[in-house]
Parts: sequence; structure tokens; C-alpha cells
Amino acid sequence: MGKQLFLVLNSALLWWWSSFAVPGACSQNQTDRLALVSFKNAIHEDPFGVLSSWNDSTNHCEWQGVLCSKKHPGRVTSLFLRSQGLSGFLSPHIGNLSFLRIMVLQNNSFHGEIPQQIGNLFRLRHLILSNNSFGGPVPSNLSRCSTLRILNLVDNQLVEGIHSGLGSLPRLKLLALTKNNLIGPIPPSIGNLSLLRKLSLGMNSLHGEIPEKLSRLERLVFFQLSINKLTGEIPPGIFNISGIYTFAVSVNQLRGSFPYNIGTTLPSLSFLGAFDNMFTGTIPSSLTNATSLRGIYLKKNSFHGPIPKNLGRLKGLEGIMLDHNQLQDDLSFISSIANCSNLETLLMESNLIHGSLPRSISNLSTTITRFSLADNRIHGTMPSTLENLFNLSSWDLGNNSLTGRLPDSIGALYSLQTLSLAGNMFTGEIPSSIGNMALLYLLDLDSNNFQGYIPQSLGNCKQLISLDLSYNNLIGSIPVEIMGLSSLAILLSLAHNNLNGSLPWQVGSLINLAELDLSYNRLTGLIPASIGGCLRLERLHLEANSFHGQIPQALRPLRGLQELDLSNNNFSGPIPSFLAEFSLLQYLNLSFNELEGRVPEDGVFLNASAISVSGNRQLCGGVPILKLPLCKLPRSDKSFTTRTIVISVVGVSLLCLALLFLSIYCYRKKKQTTTDASTSLSLEHQFLRISYEELLRATDRFSESTLIGKGRYGTVYKGILDSGVTVAVKVLNLMQRGASKSFVSECRTLGIIRHRNLVKILSVCSSVDFHGNDFKALIYEFMANESLEEWLHPVTIGRDDERGESKNLRLMQRLNIAIDIATAIEYLHKGCPLAIVHGDLKPSNVLLDNDMVAQVGDFGLAKVILAMSTKVTGVQDQGNSTSTAVRGSIGYVPPEYGMGHKVSTFGDAYSYGILLLEMFTGKRPTEEDFGHHLNLHNFVQMALPDRAMDIVDLRLWSEASAQQQESKIRDCIISVFEVGVACSMESPLDRMDMTEAIRKLCSIKVSYETKERRTGK
Repeated sequence: MGKQLFLVLNSALLWWWSSFAVPGACSQNQTDRLALVSFKNAIHEDPFGVLSSWNDSTNHCEWQGVLCSKKHPGRVTSLFLRSQGLSGFLSPHIGNLSFLRIMVLQNNSFHGEIPQQIGNLFRLRHLILSNNSFGGPVPSNLSRCSTLRILNLVDNQLVEGIHSGLGSLPRLKLLALTKNNLIGPIPPSIGNLSLLRKLSLGMNSLHGEIPEKLSRLERLVFFQLSINKLTGEIPPGIFNISGIYTFAVSVNQLRGSFPYNIGTTLPSLSFLGAFDNMFTGTIPSSLTNATSLRGIYLKKNSFHGPIPKNLGRLKGLEGIMLDHNQLQDDLSFISSIANCSNLETLLMESNLIHGSLPRSISNLSTTITRFSLADNRIHGTMPSTLENLFNLSSWDLGNNSLTGRLPDSIGALYSLQTLSLAGNMFTGEIPSSIGNMALLYLLDLDSNNFQGYIPQSLGNCKQLISLDLSYNNLIGSIPVEIMGLSSLAILLSLAHNNLNGSLPWQVGSLINLAELDLSYNRLTGLIPASIGGCLRLERLHLEANSFHGQIPQALRPLRGLQELDLSNNNFSGPIPSFLAEFSLLQYLNLSFNELEGRVPEDGVFLNASAISVSGNRQLCGGVPILKLPLCKLPRSDKSFTTRTIVISVVGVSLLCLALLFLSIYCYRKKKQTTTDASTSLSLEHQFLRISYEELLRATDRFSESTLIGKGRYGTVYKGILDSGVTVAVKVLNLMQRGASKSFVSECRTLGIIRHRNLVKILSVCSSVDFHGNDFKALIYEFMANESLEEWLHPVTIGRDDERGESKNLRLMQRLNIAIDIATAIEYLHKGCPLAIVHGDLKPSNVLLDNDMVAQVGDFGLAKVILAMSTKVTGVQDQGNSTSTAVRGSIGYVPPEYGMGHKVSTFGDAYSYGILLLEMFTGKRPTEEDFGHHLNLHNFVQMALPDRAMDIVDLRLWSEASAQQQESKIRDCIISVFEVGVACSMESPLDRMDMTEAIRKLCSIKVSYETKERRTGK
């Protein structure tokens, strides 16, 4: 209200001044001039200076972006300010431009509500406000603009429902409300817009059924309702609107079937998108009558029956996605689509397709890049001529019943990046020509019957990050050329073959590898010491071979190991004690060797379900559940006497030492008491203290109804203090080891830092409860939008079902949150007198306020460190911290912590990189989907750049797929992934720091917004 009053007064003053400053100004023109001045005053950013011409020295009809009527001098008829970077709100005085016919403010940064006064523009024909940040509802009185022809409000933040009054705009030809936050049903009154040609309501949260009355839109050519929550069947009358060329209803909950004559009733159809619904029935063969059809996207439904036979009639066809249905047909359709000279994508996996691969597969268009028939029932052999598919980048025929040999011509597919033929019955040797695929980064030939030697030419594939040749009948030694592929980062599996010889010393070149599986072969010899260079190894499987010697000390550096299986070999000697120091080790199998001596009783050896040592008859000790014999010591009279003397001497020495330590202890205790009192006094004066009784009242006696969440060291409740302030109360579980230390660490850390992107601690409570037990709690500002965890992985069970489905972060929201988090971490690292390491950065420790601004919290593991780096280790000296224990949460902990390095700012950078990748893939770093072959860093790295949109969070992928003609979203996603990968590199010195990450992300944001302005609807 204050801003509007200021604008009114300011406009009045400008009107008074302009009457003197503008020669020849006519009084009847002042209304439009003052309205424009008010419009300008509401703009607070004008980076291109477009409004600099809006001054008193020129007539307002000469201002940039303004056109006036020739018939009515001085009256503004057009306001065209597209893609000018303007930021501000839209002045309500815009409603005084009573002669305005066209208003285009597309691709700017306007925010606030669209003013209701816009309904006063009775002559308005075109209203284009797309690609801004307008909020609030669609103005209800737009229905008064009876001459409106184009209403484009795409890509804003509009809320509430679509009011029925929009159905009373008799001349409307385009209604575009896509990419907002609209809810509710589609008003049936939209069916009254008899001149409407384009209807675009996608990417909202509209629900209910598609109104039958939309069938009356006889002039419709563009029908876009994708990515909503629509249910029911598509009204059959819509399929009779013959002019429709775009039909998009993907990602809804629609059911029913398509009419058999759809290609006849929709002869102009160019794009058919209905994937990810619940459609049934057959795919109508009449689609081939729509000769302009370029894309058929019907995947993830329940279509059955045959594939249309005459798809070759669709000469302009570019994409066919029929995967994940129940189609039952042979491969005869391939001969037909050989005529589709523009075909790029053919995805038919996960159906019931049978038959053999026809020779005509080699006649497919040279433009095809993605081809998948995986998970079907295809048999027969591979055609011998494949040279025509030289542009193919992804080929997947996995999990079929293909037989015979791979032809040498497969080497002609030199553009291939991923090749999967796993789960078939191929025989013969692996062609050496496969080494011609220099761009190959994923090769999966497992579970076949390949024979002969592993081709040395695979060493030419310098981009390989995953190679799986397991479960075949390969013989010979392991080629050193493969062991020299330092690019391998995800998997090297040669398991379940008949390989012999020793493990080449070049294994140490696999410095980036996460999993090495050589199990179930006939390998012999010692494990080479060079294996200690494989610092990234997480899973090492050498079981069921004939390795011998002692378990080498060379394994000691591999502190990141999570699985180690050396079973069924000939290893001898003791179990190395360093294995108990591997804090990430979750599975250890040393069974059926010739090991001897005591079994350690620390680390992984404390968990009997995680280890196996059976079949080693000379082992003793260990935890009782292993049921091993006790370790016996030989006892003779002489040894007993000697031992008695030693014990006596040691006893006297220990007594003397005890007296000495007692003196030291008393002195330090006195000193510590003084220090603790000083610390306690400092904390007490630093924060407002709140009593236990008040917290009890605030949280309804810490009831379940006020519970927000649980963490490692405590439980968080929502509370309302006696003053009426809503807070979050973190009650420490003092029974948990480290909780008291976490309390002091969080108090100290949050007591010396202040930043808009860090949670603010309001108070502390250090008292006793009603039972006399110690009680400690931290009181923070309450964050209404909870944690980032709830937004990335919403709960969708029970009563939270509806709420969980509605949670979603749009692309720009995620980007802004990512920048907020990086800004907070940069402040901790560089903005404080001494650098602070957060130590536990993850989505649940990032909270969102009312404006969705991110604030980093939970400083229970924070450490103040000295900002001195060392070039040797690549980590910072932490000064007063000497702990080398692994800190943080699994999946976010940097690999060097698992190898004993001290905490550092580089560790936070790694955690941030993983968090950033999680934000844009929607995948947790600990997801089971990765299995043994991937982690989140490698998963994303493998997909860059060409398959970035295949791994992106489905909600963001959907956001992009609704506007496939625009590459801006894909470019943004790729750039963000590159930052995440750069921050989470294995070597600390290779990681991007927060300052550079912020710079990159801000640049990505600016670039995205600029492209939005240039390419928006």
C-alpha cells in the first residue's frame, strides 16, 4: 500500500513538472504519459538502459518500446518491451492506458501480482507476460477485455485456479497458462471460446477430468495439457477436431484407449505425446494416415497388440518411443521405417516383441542415434552389415535371446558411446574391431557365451568408464592394455570366466576405479603391490581363484573399501590388523583360505554378520558368535617364571606411573574446571537462556504431534514460546556418544557467525528435567518450508500422500537454493576469522524459509581450522582438531576421510558436489539402484553431456520435455552437473571451491534467464 501511495504522489509531481518541461504537451495526453511514468517508477532494474529514453526531453510517443495512435495523437496503443532484463512489479496505473491494444513484457523479471486494473483495457488484443515471475491468481476481471485475442502467461508463478470468466472472451485465439502453479479443474467454459486455436495448460497441478465441452473448439490446432494430474478419459469429440497438429497429454493419470481412426480424424497431426499415463488398447494403425507426423511418444502405458506396419509412410518421422508397454509383435516394422530418412530415436525396450533381427536393420536412416530393443524376446543372429548405422551413439539389445557371433562390422559404429548386449547367447570371440569405437564409454557384454581371448584392442577405447565381460567363457591372461585404462571409473568385471595367469602389475593404473571384480577365474600368484594405487576402490572381489601368499600390506591405503572378498583362494599367514581400521567396510569374506592366528576384534570384525572367516582351521579368537577356539599360549615352568618376573617389574612401574599421572590429573582437573566455567559463562551470556519448563509448555510436553524430525544426536520439535514466537527445538540425546560435544560445537560455531544463509540460533537450554537428568536443547528460528530433504524426496504415504505429491522444486528454485548453500559454505570457509568446516552437509541439514531461501544448519560436527593448505595431501591442517575419524553421513563423506585424512574445506566441497547432483537427479547417493557399479558422481559423469536429460529428476525432465524445441533447459542441466562433478572429484586438489562454484552457478542462472527471454513463448 505504501509503495502504491508513493507512486501516486511521484506520478503527480512528474505530471506537474512535465507540463512545463515538454513543449507543446497537450493536457489530454497527460493520462497516458503519467501512466508510463508510473510504469517506469515500478522498475528497479534496467540493465540495458531501455528506459533511459523515457525522460522529460522527448514526447512519450518517442520513448523506446512505445507506439501511439495516428488517429488519436498521444494515446498509447502498444507497449513492447520484450527481453530487456527489466525487474520490478507492474504498476496498477497500466490500467489507464485505455487505448492500449498490445502489451508484450515477455522474458523479463517482473514479480508481484498482475494488477486487477488490467481489466480496464477494453481495447487490449494481445497480452503477453510470459517468462516472468508474476505471482498471485490470474486476474478475474480479464473477462472484461472482450477484444482480447492472445493471452500468454506461460512460465510464471501464478496460483489458484483458472476462473471460468476466461471462457467469456469471444475473440480469444490463444490461451497459454503453461508452467505455473495452477490448481483445480479445467473450467468447462473454455469450450465457449469458439475462435480458440491454441490451448496450452501444461506443467501445472490441474486435476479432474478433461471437460467434454472442449470438443466444441473446432478451430483448435494446439492442444497441450501435459504434466498435470488429470484423470478419466479423453473426451472422444476432441479426436474429431481435424486441425490439431500438436496433441500432448503426457504425464497425467489418463486412461482409456485411442480411437481406431485417429489418423483419419486428425490428418494434420505432427506430434503425439501421451507417455506416462494409463492408456490401454492397441496403437491405431490409422496413425500412418497422418503423413505429417514427426513424433510418436506413447511409452510407459499399457498398450498391447501389434505395432503399426506402415510407419514408413511417415517420411518426416523423427522419434518413436513405444517402450515400457505390452506390445506383442515381430520386427517386421523395421523394414518399413527404413524409409524414415529423418529418424533419430527408436526406443522399443520392455515389451513382448519377438522374432529375429531383420537384415533391413542395416538400412535404417543414417541419422539414427538412439536404438533400443532391450528386454524383449528377440532371437536369431546379428546382421553382418552394420556400416550404415555410423551415427549411432547408444545401442541396447540386452536381455534377449540373440545367438551367433558378433560381426566384425560392429567396429564401423565409431560414434557409439554405449553398447549393451548383456543377457543374450552370443558365441565366438569378441571382435577385435570393437577397439575402433574410440568414443565408447560403456561396454556391457556380460552373461553371454563369448569364447577366446579378451581383445587387446579394447585398450584403444580410452574413454571407457565401465567394462563388463563377466559370465562368459573367456580364456587366457588379462591384457595389460585393459589394466592400463585409467579412464575406468565405475566397473571392471571379468568375473566368471576361465582366465589364467597372474594379476598384472598395471592394475595400479586403475586410479579412478570403484569396483574391480575378477572372481571365479583361474588366476594365480601374488596380489601385486601396485594395487595400493587404486585409492578409489569401493568393491574388490578376487574370490574363487588361486592367489597365494599373505594378504598384502599394499591393501592398507584402500580405506574406501566397502566390500572385500578374498575367499576360496590360498592366502596364508595372519589376518592383517589394518582391516579393522577400514571404517567403511561393510562386507569382508576371507573364508576357505589357509589363514592362521588371532581374528581381530575391532571395526568390521565386531559385526559377525558382515564377515566370514570359515574354512580357515588355524584361526582363533574373534567375537564369541564366530565360535572359534580360544587362542592358547604355551606355558612352561621357565616361561612361567620369566613371565612372573616381568609382571612384577611391570607392576611396580605401573604403580609409579599411576602416582605420577594422579598428580598431573589433579593439576589439569583444576585448570579444566576454570576453563569449563569460563566456557559455560561465555555460552550463557552469548544466548538468551530458556528454561526446561518453558520448552515443555512450548512443545506440548515434547509430544509426537510437534515432532519435526530426528537426527544423529537429537530430536527436533516445533514449539511456540510464551512470547508467541514459533521456534524449532533440538533436544540432545545425551545418551548418544558425542552429543554433548555436538552441543558445545554448535553453540560455539553459531555464536560467532551470522549470515542470511545460515540458520540462526535464538537460545539454548542447559538444565535438568523433572527426573533430575541432564537436559540440553538448542532453539532455532522455525523454517516453515522444512528441509530440502522433504522437497527432494517427499513422503507419499498415509495422510501425507497428497502433500507429498504436491512438493516439487522447479529448475530456477533449485538453482537459487544451490547458490544459497554454496554462499553459506563459502562464508564459513573464507568469511570468518578462522575457516570453519561444516562436516555434515546434506539435504536434511538445509532448511528453507518462507521465501524458499536456503539456510544451512546442524553444526554439531563443525570444526574451526587453520587456513593452511598442504600441497602433499591436498587437505587443510585443522589446527586444534586431531581427529582422523570419518565424519559426516554416508554418501556425502569425501573419500580422503575414509583414508584417515583430517577434516578440511575440501571435504565440504565434496559434500556440496554430491548434494548438488542429488538436487538435480533426484537420486540419493546411497540408492540401491546404483548397485555395485555406480556412485552418484560416476553416474552423472558417465551421462555427460549427451545423456544428461536421461538421468535428470523426472520432474525437471518433464519441465523440459514440454518445450522440446528449446535447448536452454538441457544446457542449464548439463552445466549444473558439470559443477557438481567438479566439486566431487576424488582428489581434494582437483575439486572446485565454493567461490568458483558460486561464480559458475550464477553464470548458469544468468545464461538460462537470458535464453528464457530470447526463446520464450
